[in-house]
Amino acid sequence: MSSLGTDGGGTAYNTVSGDAVILGPVLMAQHIEGLRLPDRAPDVPPSQGPPPSRVFVNRAKELAGLRDAAVALAGEPGPGMLHVVGVGGVGKTQLVAQSVSRELEQLFPDGRLYVDLEDLRRDGVVDLVAVLGGFLRALGVGKEFVPAGVAECGALFRSLAAGKSLLVVVDNVQHAPEARTLVPPRGLLVAIGRRALPSLLMDGAVLIGVDPLDEAAGTELVRRWHADADDGTAAEVVRLCAGHPLALRAAVEWLAARPHLTLDDVVRDLTAAGRHGTGGEDMEGTHTVVGEEPQRGEAGVGEAVDTVLDSVLAEVSEHTRRIYDLLGTLPGTTTTTDLLRAAGAVRVDEALGELLSSRLAILVESPDRPRRFRLHDVARAHARLRARASTGSERRSVLRSVVDFYRDAAAHADALVLGARFRIQPPPSRALAELSAKQPLFTGRPGALDWLDAERVNLEHVIRAAAEHGWHDDVWRLYESLWALYHSRKHLAECVATGRLAIEAAQHEARPDVEVRMRNQVARAAYELGDLDHADSELASATELLGLAGDPRLSGVVWETRGLIALARDRAAEARDLFERALAANRAVPDRHGVVVQSYNVGQALVAGGRWSEALDVLDAAAEAARTAGDDPMLPRIELVRARALGGRGELDRAVAAAVAAADGAAELGQLAKVDQALTLLASLAERADEAPLRAAYEEKLRELREVMGLKPPSVAD
Repeated sequence: MSSLGTDGGGTAYNTVSGDAVILGPVLMAQHIEGLRLPDRAPDVPPSQGPPPSRVFVNRAKELAGLRDAAVALAGEPGPGMLHVVGVGGVGKTQLVAQSVSRELEQLFPDGRLYVDLEDLRRDGVVDLVAVLGGFLRALGVGKEFVPAGVAECGALFRSLAAGKSLLVVVDNVQHAPEARTLVPPRGLLVAIGRRALPSLLMDGAVLIGVDPLDEAAGTELVRRWHADADDGTAAEVVRLCAGHPLALRAAVEWLAARPHLTLDDVVRDLTAAGRHGTGGEDMEGTHTVVGEEPQRGEAGVGEAVDTVLDSVLAEVSEHTRRIYDLLGTLPGTTTTTDLLRAAGAVRVDEALGELLSSRLAILVESPDRPRRFRLHDVARAHARLRARASTGSERRSVLRSVVDFYRDAAAHADALVLGARFRIQPPPSRALAELSAKQPLFTGRPGALDWLDAERVNLEHVIRAAAEHGWHDDVWRLYESLWALYHSRKHLAECVATGRLAIEAAQHEARPDVEVRMRNQVARAAYELGDLDHADSELASATELLGLAGDPRLSGVVWETRGLIALARDRAAEARDLFERALAANRAVPDRHGVVVQSYNVGQALVAGGRWSEALDVLDAAAEAARTAGDDPMLPRIELVRARALGGRGELDRAVAAAVAAADGAAELGQLAKVDQALTLLASLAERADEAPLRAAYEEKLRELREVMGLKPPSVAD
């Protein structure tokens, strides 16, 4: 075979997108070598997790146990595991933070990863894809390259961590499989939980128990905060707080804000509160949303903590108490100042500052712009018990405001991420600027996508709460907006699970058009997960409703998804027919973007069936339509399929040109996954043309891209 770019007369040329010319293999290689990629992120080891407190006393035994076990495990070739166990709020997380800063970070120099599983738990189940995805991003993997499934995420995590000595800290572990999935190939996993898990101990985990402080240690802690405290009075405070560090902290913080009082006043107040039974319910193990019943645990500690928190809250300002109670009412796990204001709170910054200084609230790490907060686990349980004492109408009013806030915010985020796609719901009732007091919740596509991802657990709790209250219109509108997140960040299992509520909401509203849309979103997620039978089932139900749906674009989305499934099953002719029907539906509206997408899909089906010339005619028309409509993101996708069609027809010169154009366009738009596909195709085409130097140039650029994306440089075959 002749070399790429050389005609019979020896003239070297190649055509890109029809007109532009790249001369010869050498210049083609130079062109790809000059392809601009994002700068690689600094190779800095991750350093996640809460910081150590400067006030920390008398955990010498536990610290020594952590150190000795970690030193022993660090010397072994495989991974080690520590299991730190104690009641909620007793100081487990802070104990580990102290150990990390003193010894563990030196033992495991390649970085530390941290996750609190309570922030990602829904119906008792942790979203391990989200956990692993967060770990992968912390290790430098680009968001587009994080896999969609647990197995794939786990495999990539193990591959990237194989040569590293990592410390992985997992807080609020309830079940052994949650911890096992996150064990690094080398290094140490520290699993923090409220009860010992026998399965982890059988796996070889070293158990570190953390008990409430005894009288001596508790007294020392009180005196650290309140230097002139009488030993006897301090000991009595420790007894009334059952040695619980969180309760002690809250009690002394309350006193610090009232310099005219003494520790004796704290004792009298706590004694009176206990005698009058303001506590009495233990929140150990509680993590609920609106409508759930708190769980009970150990009586003594829980009652003491309840008593202290009730006493502290009785004395704080009304606006701080209001926000504390709001945090017990809100669905989800975290909050922002904008959400609290939307729920009716005032003097939000001042109140949150008071809750943070007392350690009742925690600042949560988040990649997006708004700062996020949540109550400490024990305080959260206490706040939710308090919320039960408010009237149903009060709770309903708060939830109504929260649902309205998220519905409008999610719709704005969806519009920024996916642009002018087909939507059933009307535009949001409020402008984006109206949803925040100081600065926009997000700006631009990346910011909107990061906001959706950071709010994902809250949004799903809000959808469930709205469903429980019969606000069906809000349920499906929120779910429709979340496709921007589910599809872009591949939270596909959640898309399938939450979709059931959206389908039921459409049925309650007697909206066949909405039900078609909701079932199609579930089907698309199931298709991408490889569950084609589930996708077929949803589409069969949707197809039965098309006669009642009205808008022809709904027929189009159903035919499109059915066509994708047919392609996945190697039924190219069937796929082409289905995509042609989707194309006709979009032309009937007309929907210019839909016409471009379905033309591209028809081209894919023709290529899959080996009908190269027909595919090129369709794809050339699709490219022209995309340029006319300003639909630039579709152009690299179209060029990739054109390259495959040209390669199938044996026109390797033109195939390379199309693939180079795809790489150029995708790089300019930041579509790095498409750049990866284009470079992989180019290397394959160069191999077919027996152009070893050109192939080497493409493979080198592919390695560079995957290094930038935080992936190990695999072979092209990968």
